[in-house]
Amino acid sequence: MTVYLGRAGRRTRFSLRPTLRLRLTLLNGILLIGAGVVLVLLAWLLVGDVLHPADALRAGSVVTLASGATQDALAWQAGLVERASREVLVKGLGALLAIGIIGVAGAYAVAGRALRPLHSVTQTARRLGEETLDQRIRYSGADDEVAELARTFDAMLDRLAGAFEAQKRFVANASHELRTPLAVMRTEIDVTLTDEDADVAEYRRMAKVVRNASERANGLVDALLVLARSEAQSGRRLVRKVPVDLATSVQNALSAVRPEAERMKLEITTDLRPASVVGDPSLLDRLAGNLIENAIRYNHLLGRLWLRTEAVDGQARLVVGNTGYEVEPGDVPGLFEPFRRGGWERTGSRGSGLGLSIVRAVCDAHGGTVSAVAHPGGGLEVTVSLPTADATPVVAATASVRRGKGLGLAPS
Repeated sequence: MTVYLGRAGRRTRFSLRPTLRLRLTLLNGILLIGAGVVLVLLAWLLVGDVLHPADALRAGSVVTLASGATQDALAWQAGLVERASREVLVKGLGALLAIGIIGVAGAYAVAGRALRPLHSVTQTARRLGEETLDQRIRYSGADDEVAELARTFDAMLDRLAGAFEAQKRFVANASHELRTPLAVMRTEIDVTLTDEDADVAEYRRMAKVVRNASERANGLVDALLVLARSEAQSGRRLVRKVPVDLATSVQNALSAVRPEAERMKLEITTDLRPASVVGDPSLLDRLAGNLIENAIRYNHLLGRLWLRTEAVDGQARLVVGNTGYEVEPGDVPGLFEPFRRGGWERTGSRGSGLGLSIVRAVCDAHGGTVSAVAHPGGGLEVTVSLPTADATPVVAATASVRRGKGLGLAPS
């Protein structure tokens, strides 16, 4: 029900809705008045039971009043009990009414004061926007449930602010990464078209540059789509759930990067044991592929690469380690953020910077974890842990590839 009070043109809206403050006030009033009624009723009953002095007198006894008049003792007793009971009821109900009014008003004021932080939460939530995420309640009252709620709300705002900042950085970085190959293509086309002496060879060179730039842009778009798909399934049920052996995924990824590894003359050591999980095969293949591609891309000539899969204590583990450039231990957590390249920020020749971000998103989607450790002499070792599942046993494979001798795998 809504009531409008005030003069014409200046109406004040007063909504009689069952607010928490009103319910607490009504509950306190009911309890207070109920207790008062019980006390008044008890006093009334006690007066009726206690005031019987004439019961100890002999029958026919009379009492002499202060005025000198005499009255039968039993009649005097009945009148005394009646007057005392009436006084108790009248004065008790009067006191009960006063206490009830004062108690309800006090309860309303106390409830309002206690619930004031909740109004602050509501007002802050109404004011919140993308540009006002820096506002906080900062409750400084008693350390009670309301204070806990205020702290929880402030912590939630901190997380939201961090998420918005991360989203802004992601959009800015993605825009930069996409703009770079587009700018390269446009520059090459403009330069070639304005050159009146350009021949077929020049146009071929321009076409190769444009093709390389378009491949880079296409690879970035594909990586963004995989990242979005992985993050969309994080915390939810996977669209596809079939048995997958991480050892097989690693073997497939090694086959794809064979030419690059041979070109860099890497020493690759593998210890691939059955590590079956249930999940999306394409995402798990991309997880293994990204880890191995990163291990090769950030390696150096004549470096080492080691791979291991195993199932231990209900967890399927994939370990990918490599030598390479030295990474500060404090920078390791940031490598799993989008567009981070471990010291090679915004370097077009070092990939899009989404590889480990996709790995983390795929792990989250499959209920697993990923961690990395930086080696003092250079390089990184990444460990992926996913819940195991029953699957067809796969023959374990152990291989050791020496520099310049290919990537052949030998069954153990």
